Amino acid sequence: MGIARNLSPSQLQSFQTQGFLVLESFASHEEVVAMRTRMDQLLHDFDCSSTASIFSTKNQQRTSDDYFYDSVEKISFFFEEKAFDGDGNLKQPKELSINKVGHALHEIDPVFKRVSSSDKVSSLFISLDYKRPVIIQSMYIFKQPGIGGEVVPHQDNSFLYTEPTTCTGLWLALEDATIINGCLWAIPGSHKNGLLRRFLRNEEGVHFDRPLPSYDQKDFVPIEVKAGSLVVIHGDLIHQSFENQSSKSRHAYSLHVIDTVGCEWSPDNWIRRKVDPKPLYVS
Repeated sequence: MGIARNLSPSQLQSFQTQGFLVLESFASHEEVVAMRTRMDQLLHDFDCSSTASIFSTKNQQRTSDDYFYDSVEKISFFFEEKAFDGDGNLKQPKELSINKVGHALHEIDPVFKRVSSSDKVSSLFISLDYKRPVIIQSMYIFKQPGIGGEVVPHQDNSFLYTEPTTCTGLWLALEDATIINGCLWAIPGSHKNGLLRRFLRNEEGVHFDRPLPSYDQKDFVPIEVKAGSLVVIHGDLIHQSFENQSSKSRHAYSLHVIDTVGCEWSPDNWIRRKVDPKPLYVS
């Protein structure tokens, strides 16, 4: 294929030990600007009167609907919980009210597709010994100033389950992420304890099979990164982010990748695709 492995032995060891890895300057300044500019265009063209779907990690059972389910193969827009007043009207412009855009940017939009399917992304998964990786979902996350919602502690394998588990998250900072504006926090080494609960979909909707575990916040460490840095996240790593109560946003682009060789996609995942996604490569 002509794609070289790009993680050093020390980086792989750090990832295996900590459950996450920071790769600074993974995306160029030009790539970051291109993604942010393109999202500005998508938001400008978005007719917010056509939907008022809200995304919340605290109330996912309540806020999951057909718009959410269908977003797996579309570019869909989800509002912050605090974006609306008591009468259901936006309290500020739509550009400052959106929580995220997902979940098929990597397939539909040429700007995000180019970054998502780049050689450097493929080589990263070669380093991680994936045989036939596919991007199962993508998200542009805004973490809006003042109203950017909390993301409760979770593991990505809960939502994107394969047997055996294979999900790896890629979280690309498009703005500097700091403690003040809602950076990621993680419990180093927590991926070694395995998967704690699953997010299931059935004929009645979606639900977790177990309650949210209790965590000691002292165990979490902040992952502050500069724009262009990539955080690689093991699917069993416990991670979270707090509300953004600052005046500065924290844009990021996130991908979740699974392997499709030697494992099986669970039919009770929330994602149910009509068309199988194309692999990044076949080893």
